[in-house]
Amino acid sequence: SSRNYLHEAAMTEEEMEQCMERGAEVVRLCYNEGSNILSFGEMGIGNTSSSSLWMSYFADIPLEQCVGAGSGLDHMGIRHKYEVLKQSMDNYKGNGSVRDIMRHFGGLEMVMAVGAMLQAAELKMIILVDGFIMTNCLLAASMLHPEVKDYAIFGHCGDETGHRLVLDSLHAKPLLNLDLRLGEGTGAICAYPIVDSAVRMINEMDNFAHASITKYF
Repeated sequence: SSRNYLHEAAMTEEEMEQCMERGAEVVRLCYNEGSNILSFGEMGIGNTSSSSLWMSYFADIPLEQCVGAGSGLDHMGIRHKYEVLKQSMDNYKGNGSVRDIMRHFGGLEMVMAVGAMLQAAELKMIILVDGFIMTNCLLAASMLHPEVKDYAIFGHCGDETGHRLVLDSLHAKPLLNLDLRLGEGTGAICAYPIVDSAVRMINEMDNFAHASITKYF
């Protein structure tokens, strides 16, 4: 697992680069199998904390507005979470670059997702983004290469505090708002039929001229 970023960087530069490449490798496998759209979700523990820190640094949003209940903290738990994360920021002695903040505060699965998103955009694939954590991964990816946003569709706005704020910082309009508090790709999968339907309408829906329907005045 990654290290305790209250006291040290979560990963080394070499570990971060390895995660980026592993994520890109998975995308290349999917691409070579004929996929042109990928749904991004995550499985991890504590990654709403890492996401809150990335969001605060990359979107310039006060940390207190970024920290939420995660998997179910009460008010006191959220306050404690904020205080620990604030102390982690105070202890940070890095150079402030995007990559340094990613490796210092990120989870392995989050950095892997960033590498995967960048590879997907390079291959001109659609990136279907899930909840709070994956939206912050897209935010981090966009800090490295802004063009990645052109390939992203945001599946939903979740119930985690800060998700709406980070979506707004990306000027993103999520397809669904179902008050989900999940990150395993659920919202993105729910949104996929809408994306599929839109593509079919563009490519397959008939028009008046082709169907020989007379215009009315």
